[in-house]
Amino acid sequence: MKPRLTATLLLIVCALLFPSFQSAQGRRPHAEDDRLKGSYRFERDGWIFVHLEGAPEQIGYQHGKLLAKETADLLRVLKPFLLHETKKDWNFYRKASEEILWPKIDDEFQREIDGIVKGLNDSGVKVDRWDIVALNALEELPYYYLPWLQKQQGQVPTTHAPGNCSAIIATGSYTKDGRIAMGHNTWTNYIVGERWNIVFDIKPVRGNRILMDGLPGVIVSDDDFGINSAGIMITETTITGFTLFDPAGSPEFFRARKALQYSNSIDDYARIMLDGNNGGYANDWLVGDNKTGEIALFELGLKEHSVRRTKNGYFIGSNFPVDEKLARRETNFDFNNHGGSPLARKARWEELVAEHKGTIDADLVKRMESDPYDGFEKKQGPTERSLCGLVDRSPRGIPEWDWGKFFPGGTVQAKAVDGRMADKMQFWAAMGHPCAEDFVAEKFIKEHPEYSWTRGILRDMKTYPWAIFTAGAR
Repeated sequence: MKPRLTATLLLIVCALLFPSFQSAQGRRPHAEDDRLKGSYRFERDGWIFVHLEGAPEQIGYQHGKLLAKETADLLRVLKPFLLHETKKDWNFYRKASEEILWPKIDDEFQREIDGIVKGLNDSGVKVDRWDIVALNALEELPYYYLPWLQKQQGQVPTTHAPGNCSAIIATGSYTKDGRIAMGHNTWTNYIVGERWNIVFDIKPVRGNRILMDGLPGVIVSDDDFGINSAGIMITETTITGFTLFDPAGSPEFFRARKALQYSNSIDDYARIMLDGNNGGYANDWLVGDNKTGEIALFELGLKEHSVRRTKNGYFIGSNFPVDEKLARRETNFDFNNHGGSPLARKARWEELVAEHKGTIDADLVKRMESDPYDGFEKKQGPTERSLCGLVDRSPRGIPEWDWGKFFPGGTVQAKAVDGRMADKMQFWAAMGHPCAEDFVAEKFIKEHPEYSWTRGILRDMKTYPWAIFTAGAR
């Protein structure tokens, strides 16, 4: 064939193929598709299930893209909420994120956070790194760093470490099959809590696969309920009245995510959480190892911590400190206030565990986490004293959490799991009040006009049935 004819044929072939190539390129932006590869979301019973996988920047990018609308909405309502409750504007939290928190986060999770920012930006959400770090620190900056800083400046703190949540973990002769059973319900303000409806299925290139609940834009569960592919099961409840913080330490949200991803044992979990501990979001961690049936109560303050372990027993949490030394040195907890929310719920936990010893499984944990009984007043609630509580119905509020009477807060969702389910990387979850009907924002504001400042950021919260979520589900 002559050279000129060969060249002519090549040009014809290229001309024929080029439109198809252009069309394919238009359909598939290559770089973005690679970053989103394997990720997806679906919605069920009030929850948004999100599957993320890959390198840290890919996981972050997928997170930002798939949850762009939800993250933007959470930021929209969190800013005025914190301004009202803490008297500090968003720039205060951005600055603290940059100066106090960011330098102490491992590179892997810095890359994931920056990936979230990129995914959000590419979805039209105008945020930067400091917005997302501040969002991840929505517990430790307002309620641990801020009161510490105000004390340093000789001021009276405007906030205090909160309580929040009811939790249980049991094993051995306390459970139906001798294996671990665990449950947790989340107590928080309804503005944030109604948006605490993400189930994350994260498959990183390094470490263990994770199944956890969480908030959009946040890399850790943050109310802290999750399981990993090494059989580690974790939850917690916050220590009411905790008073310390170390700005030289590492952020709690980063350590908690790292611990869930990289722990293969209870010892691993405690070691990672202790590394660089800043005292932020001080908790009683309930940790189980599904491989061995052992459970632990890992109480982590700042200067004090302790680990209690057993293969035949239970641990409960309702926002009270356990270790006497920690309680005395690092909290102002009132152990005489038996009518307060933490100790009233503690008494109810002990009553239910004694009643159901030997029969506890995921189904029973669901019932416990939905329990509306006020054991202090010996009547049905729900109130601030029941394991599943509604503070918006209480004329007492919870003063030690800075929740005034009829504060719009309480149990916003619940989860339960047992060893059999953990084997399959699955758990039960219920969005909304598992012990009451829907919360209707406008009706609440009309009845309690002192909370009219929440109009526009407080929204309805529907009560949904329990649903099972499994890693890899579609």
